[in-house]
Amino acid sequence: MKLLKLGAVVLNQVPLDWPGNQARIRAAIEEARRAGVNILCLPEMCITGYGCEDAFLSPNTIHRAWNSLMQLLPATKGMIVSFGLPILHQHGLFNCACLVVDGKIAGFTAKRFLAGDGIHYEPRWFKPWPQQIRNDVSIEGVTYPMGDLHFDCGGVRIGFEVCEDAWVANRPGATLALKGVDIILNPSASHFAFGKLEIRKRFVLEGSRAFGTSYVYANLLGNEAGRAIYDGGALIASGGKLLATGPRFGFHDFYLTIATVDVEAIRLAQARTASFQPMLDTDDHCRIQVPFEFPAAKAQNDTLHADQWETSATLKEEEFTRAETLALFDYLRKSRSRGFVVSLSGGADSAATVCLVYLMVEAALKALGPEGFKAKLGFMPALTVTNDAKAVTRQLLTTAYQGSDNSGAVTRNAASTVAAAIGAEHYDWQVGEIVSRYVKTIEQATGFKLDWAQHDIPLQNIQARVRSPGVWLLANLKNALLLSTSNRSEAAVGYATMDGDTSGGLSPLAGIDKAWLRHWLRWLETSGPDGLHPIPALAVINQQAPTAELRPASHKQTDEEDLMPYDVLDAIERAAIRDKQGPLEVFELMKPQFPNYPARQMGVWVDRFFRLWSRNQWKRERYAPSFHLDDENLDPKTWCRFPILSGGFETELAELRELIERTG
Repeated sequence: MKLLKLGAVVLNQVPLDWPGNQARIRAAIEEARRAGVNILCLPEMCITGYGCEDAFLSPNTIHRAWNSLMQLLPATKGMIVSFGLPILHQHGLFNCACLVVDGKIAGFTAKRFLAGDGIHYEPRWFKPWPQQIRNDVSIEGVTYPMGDLHFDCGGVRIGFEVCEDAWVANRPGATLALKGVDIILNPSASHFAFGKLEIRKRFVLEGSRAFGTSYVYANLLGNEAGRAIYDGGALIASGGKLLATGPRFGFHDFYLTIATVDVEAIRLAQARTASFQPMLDTDDHCRIQVPFEFPAAKAQNDTLHADQWETSATLKEEEFTRAETLALFDYLRKSRSRGFVVSLSGGADSAATVCLVYLMVEAALKALGPEGFKAKLGFMPALTVTNDAKAVTRQLLTTAYQGSDNSGAVTRNAASTVAAAIGAEHYDWQVGEIVSRYVKTIEQATGFKLDWAQHDIPLQNIQARVRSPGVWLLANLKNALLLSTSNRSEAAVGYATMDGDTSGGLSPLAGIDKAWLRHWLRWLETSGPDGLHPIPALAVINQQAPTAELRPASHKQTDEEDLMPYDVLDAIERAAIRDKQGPLEVFELMKPQFPNYPARQMGVWVDRFFRLWSRNQWKRERYAPSFHLDDENLDPKTWCRFPILSGGFETELAELRELIERTG
């Protein structure tokens, strides 16, 4: 047997945080050393942070990343460690995995396939490295090998698939297998999306089986740069068998996952595969040989980390809760805000937002304990932390119910009930007098009287906008972050008042649709996440029909009367925006999905969606940053681009109306 102990680390890094990133890497290496790890894989771009955006193109970033690597080299004595950083070579910037062997740089493997879809924008900064090309790069007078490299370290061959490399059909691992590579390291920065873990498991397992190797997958963790959430979830497999898995959505700085593999056993298993034919070219110019003596490793039982919630029938609800709470906690501490402020209307969206803040406190306390929680928020010296989640929440969350003349007792009671249930510091004030003053000012200036029959939208919007200055003032007084409460369904059709209910520095719900959010609230009322607690007080929210509550009570306003049923809206949005179908195609797709609605009514809703979508792109451009959760995101800065000015599908909608008139 030739036993090796492999390690994968997930790290919670911060873009351009040179001392912090270096300290977390150093701590992870030291823990791996204590555990006897021989070969350690760190995440993609772990030195700089993955989300540096255009700062990747700054000489300062390149130089400081290199200096950090130099300072970390001594920590790797007696080990093999891969680091991620950008390298400038021949006027091109490359996303590289640097293999360090016993304190010395062995070389740089450059990423071959760049992620350039959806939330990723790598081709803006980096160049893809061509297959089977090796160059030498000179940095500060020293020359290192660079390119499509693999390494022979003391007789053990190590290769790389850097994140996206493993997601493509022509994976580098296939060539590495022919060259006799024993271990493939995959340093990744793979953002969270619902159900994505299973895809990762498949390519790790299949890679280890088909390539006849051991496979080590490392990832980032937490809210690194603002929008993307990284769930961690390290994986180690060998010969098609999953050996070890790491936790996801953890609140610590890093997590180390370890497995012991028998290199000779894997080699012989590949030798027994009749179809395998090794590449016997002796001129392997992309192989770098480095002397290294592996210390003896002992056989051990590896750990498949499996939290109970990972196999839950409500996995999406669990993932949503854990992704949001970790992202909020990281956003709070990395922005150095003194807490959160929410305008709590008594409706579903604002209730979901404040409940997520409470769950953030409960989850972080459970993971870190009071001392660890306090240490993470060390910039808040006055914060008193105990195991009482409600008491901690009261110091970190302030809510305000801002009633107008059209607000009712139901929402006012709902707001105070939910705030009390989670421990928020809650205020209740009226804005009706301020609204009246604005209306009178405009009436005097224009010389005509405003009424609901002629000025419905302006009279609704002024109520929402009047609420913004007061809650912003409250946030400023608290040195806290104001959270906007808009959801994705409202963003799609612009059903939000700009500079009113869109006000805030962060919009945690803008990546999720309203129909599913209401489902989540019902789940949270009765069940809640595994290991935490449900919030029964949400019954006062879940019993209501969603309403903006901006028209007089006699109008009996509801969101779905203004728009359409939310499940229909969300289905139209998926077909039109995610799947890029036109109005006629969406109409045809909706008919079998919602057979209970007449075709004429469905046509009205499809027409309404496309008109509202087109005219409200300017609002989506101005929404506060939101968290990325799936492939249905509408964020124009990272996922779904659409022109602010367009033809508005007028031709297509005319064809749709003609079809409906013709077919009845």
